[in-house]
Amino acid sequence: MKSLFEDNVTVVMRDGVGLATNVWRPDGGERVPALLLRSPYGKDEVANGFAPNVFALVRAGYAVVMQDVRGTFNSDSSFIPHVHDVNDGEDTICWLAEQPWCDGSVGMWGASYLGLVQWQAAATGTPALKAIVPTITSADFYSAPWYSSGGALSLHTVIMWSVLMAMNAAIRKLPLGEADPADVAQLAAMMQNLDSVLKETPVAHKPLVTKYLPWLNDVLAHPARDAFWTSQSSLDKADQIGTPALSIAGWYDLFVAQQLSDHVAMRVRAASENARDGQRLIVGPWSHSQTVGAHGIFPERDFGLSASTLAAQLTPAHIAFFDRWLKGREDALDGSAPVRLFIMGIDQWRDEQSWSLHDTRFIDYHLDGAGAANTAGGSGLLMTEPAARDETDRYLYDPRRPVPTVGGNTLAPFSGPADQSAVEAREDVLCFSSAVLDRPLEVTGPISLKLFVSSSAVDTDFTAKLVDVFPDGRAMALSEGMLRMRCRKSLAEPDLMSPGEVYEITIDVGVTSNVFLPGHRLRLEVSSSNFPRYDRNSNIGGDISREREADMVVAINSVHRGPKYPSRLILPIIER
Repeated sequence: MKSLFEDNVTVVMRDGVGLATNVWRPDGGERVPALLLRSPYGKDEVANGFAPNVFALVRAGYAVVMQDVRGTFNSDSSFIPHVHDVNDGEDTICWLAEQPWCDGSVGMWGASYLGLVQWQAAATGTPALKAIVPTITSADFYSAPWYSSGGALSLHTVIMWSVLMAMNAAIRKLPLGEADPADVAQLAAMMQNLDSVLKETPVAHKPLVTKYLPWLNDVLAHPARDAFWTSQSSLDKADQIGTPALSIAGWYDLFVAQQLSDHVAMRVRAASENARDGQRLIVGPWSHSQTVGAHGIFPERDFGLSASTLAAQLTPAHIAFFDRWLKGREDALDGSAPVRLFIMGIDQWRDEQSWSLHDTRFIDYHLDGAGAANTAGGSGLLMTEPAARDETDRYLYDPRRPVPTVGGNTLAPFSGPADQSAVEAREDVLCFSSAVLDRPLEVTGPISLKLFVSSSAVDTDFTAKLVDVFPDGRAMALSEGMLRMRCRKSLAEPDLMSPGEVYEITIDVGVTSNVFLPGHRLRLEVSSSNFPRYDRNSNIGGDISREREADMVVAINSVHRGPKYPSRLILPIIER
């Protein structure tokens, strides 16, 4: 088939700003649906492990439209993350629907920031937007990516992304004489030495970054989920969203817990029956990385050939979904399940009818053990029977010596499954392990941890990881979470602790799907830092982003367990 390509078409927004847009469409004279991708990373650089094949989209009878968001690459004005994407997305969709080659139906696709803008456009309720495919992304910017469901700053994500976007902005300004070449070189050096940048305090002292991306100051000025965040949240506008969504997620992606929560929320709260019933979900063993992590291959864990995004048939999944909602083909999704999950451990794909799974049993695994649970060599146990004795585990949390992030749900380059053995050798990490399994045990769904805790500080953090311990001793992380104690009641209204008082808290430990095989053990890690995945709590109850290391204090943190304080891990068990 023949096709037409138009480069850098200017689409004018309601305030007169022009956005550079590429249009690639079939050359047959017929009117066709349009598929829109809006990117801050360059509309000409869209290929990654999660993207559908754009040639296949055009061959399937769609116009493929790719746009530089405001203030990036060939588009006019300045880039302020999120601020203009609602109106700009709506205006672009309306422009597309009015083109003589478009039949009036528009879909959207794309990963990460390219998914955030989809939810923003859907929340406008613009009728021409018929379907979206948000990939490794979320509908709530606070819970993911910039902060977390537990209230901590996603430090690695925020700083890495801000440095990258500041560097892009500086490069864009160079030909105009509005940037110093030395600034570009210094920002590039910051990207090369990100570990050092992440350790700098105060976190907010990044004058070169904020020179080109002032938005970073706004993020750090709003550590609570206040009006700054709720006004930008598409999730808070779920009842205005009438657009079916195919959500594509990765078990080791930084968005995954929120993305699956979004899926559930839209199934219940979306504005129309089509939107509620039209929600679909694919989750693979992927991280946010668009290279290795998109193929299910990690330095310490290979999930097999079937784990790749290519084997997962993401391009046909996009086309079938768009055919159903943009072309009205009611049979387009026949033979495919609403939910498709990669089950780790057995490393197989499985079709399901809903998330969470209909036959989930939530089972309490009690924290137990006669003696201290510090380190993997301690006495900590995970038991399905309630603990018979009261115990208190104590450790020193020193923010100047935080527990390091090893793999897990971060941006590249060190995301994904990784051995936690070095972490578990630290005295400030409590480990609770099950007996060696004699039969497979499947854990699929959301994971939570009920803890009874106290501290010598007025504020501190408690972190948690679920770990699969292999027969050879490798301790491979599956999911993680944390809670900042000032946020234990509300993300919007912080409340400091009374030192020494015992509090019951709930930590969201994320989501997973894993079969623990015979010979393996389950393990829970509890500590007070996971750095730089999250920022370090200084333990003094102030503005963490503006505190120096000299301001930080050591906290004596305690986890209480037993009949009086039934601390327990709550796991979603599947038995079939």
